Amino acid sequence: MKGIAIVAGDAHPELAREIAALAGAELIPAGVSAFADGETRVRIDADLHGRDVYIVQPTSTPVSERLVTLALIADAARGAQAARVSAVIPYFGYARQDVRYGPGEPRSAHIAARILDGAGIERLIALELHSPALESAFEMPVVHLRADEPVLAGIRGWGMRDLAIVSPDAGGLKRAQRYAQALSAPLAAIVKTRPSDDVAVALRVLGEVRNRSCLVVDDMASTGRTIEGAARALRDAGAREVHALFIHAVTAPGALERIRGAGVGRIAATDSVGAARDPRVEVIPVAGLFAGAVAAFSRAPVS
Repeated sequence: MKGIAIVAGDAHPELAREIAALAGAELIPAGVSAFADGETRVRIDADLHGRDVYIVQPTSTPVSERLVTLALIADAARGAQAARVSAVIPYFGYARQDVRYGPGEPRSAHIAARILDGAGIERLIALELHSPALESAFEMPVVHLRADEPVLAGIRGWGMRDLAIVSPDAGGLKRAQRYAQALSAPLAAIVKTRPSDDVAVALRVLGEVRNRSCLVVDDMASTGRTIEGAARALRDAGAREVHALFIHAVTAPGALERIRGAGVGRIAATDSVGAARDPRVEVIPVAGLFAGAVAAFSRAPVS
């Protein structure tokens, strides 16, 4: 092959630039525009013949548009005779919809995976999928990265006293357990119910949090209601202060205000999506994780 090329989609070109710099690869921007009716148009004005191409494109808001754009960039790269086309998806939209809960509902995550398979993407590098089981939805090999290393380094740098790691629900318990063990901190969890989509009601705290600095860790904070409920429950249980850290800054309008209004102090997230640029969110860089995965992936032979 003629070397690595990092192709930046339109969702997060800053992260693509950082990955390319750390991986020692050429950065190639994909030209993404639209016709008058909104139809997406893609063009790559670079020589990709025989190259190992990595397209960086989180499928964040607007999710469907970013997904289709990623598929179009992949097909354009194949048309430019790239030796291999891989996708770097720091955040994979539709990952929450990986199960059919009732008749008449799609498994949207699987449909999204089939779109990428059909676009000719041969390998995938993803960060903290909402469900690890989602890897099986892809026909291509998947490298599923964890954000533990940069996240734990960030938490240690804060120097919090009497720290407790809190999972806001059962789904995030394994992540919280890893962090608590690595930081030699006690673990707590919130028991909650979810009466409807995007609505979570916290019930009680399991674990001792009185007079502690509590850090709630989750994979995302779409509406902020889960962290809001967790923060209020922790305050009621005697926590000295409450902070929040989520992997993906997938925040809908009003989410950060809701979290702040619940008395949360520090708010941190990785820069997997561009929304992490909000000045109210402390950014934990993850470009190094992807650059390392790209370097390791590129050493593998083309099938």
